Amino acid sequence: MPYAIVGLLTLALWVYCLIDIITCPDAGIRHLPKVGWLIVVILLPTVGALLWLIVGRPLHEGGPRSTTSYSEYDRPGRYVAQDPEADAAFLAGLRARAEQQRAEARRQEAERQRALDERRERGEQL
Repeated sequence: MPYAIVGLLTLALWVYCLIDIITCPDAGIRHLPKVGWLIVVILLPTVGALLWLIVGRPLHEGGPRSTTSYSEYDRPGRYVAQDPEADAAFLAGLRARAEQQRAEARRQEAERQRALDERRERGEQL
């Protein structure tokens, strides 16, 4: 019975490390490339998994930079209005662009419908 528990713990550690290696970003992995760590963990299950956890795993870089759950707020170069007038102008520009896109979509749909009606009038099979 104790061998079964040790075996299950080893299997769980091995699977956890494989998933962790696959999901880690390439830039954070230390000492070997991702493929190298995968080979080490697959060929040496217990030792490779422990090596991954101790030597290869990316260092924890702290918590999220913002308190929101929206990653776009952390994006470098994101537009941030400095005054309310600039924010209002930015939003007005977005609304105008959205309205232009809606008008173009309505025009294209009307043209598609007109072409479909013409084909029906000529008796074409649709």
